[in-house]
Amino acid sequence: MPDESRIDRHDVAERLTLAISRLNRRIRPVGDELSNGVLSALSSVKNAGPLRPSDLARLENVAAPTMTRIVADLESRGLVEREPDPADGRSFLLRASESGVEAVASARLARTTRVLQLLEDQSDDDIVNLAQALPALEAAAANRG
Repeated sequence: MPDESRIDRHDVAERLTLAISRLNRRIRPVGDELSNGVLSALSSVKNAGPLRPSDLARLENVAAPTMTRIVADLESRGLVEREPDPADGRSFLLRASESGVEAVASARLARTTRVLQLLEDQSDDDIVNLAQALPALEAAAANRG
């Protein structure tokens, strides 16, 4: 285990930023696959829905106009459906349609397959190291601060 007093957090952050950027480009959607932002929003609706668009924007950490465009895209593809908000008759809730649930599963499978291909040449030790780093990466990804 490395000496924690000698780890340069700035260097780690720089290298992690570069690695994430490169990985994102390599697993980027192809063809008519959902963009990362659209897939993330759809996944949130699927997992936490039904949601108001404003709540979805907060959850996804995007501005309301951005979420309006994402919701319009999801609706035009038939991936989400509107339903009246019982707490506020002026508002509506979004829920994932059956097609939306299937689209999330399909996109995840396609991206997981691409990541598996990228990891093909990594040693077992490298895979163990990646697995051990996942909890910290997941916690950092969940951090909204």
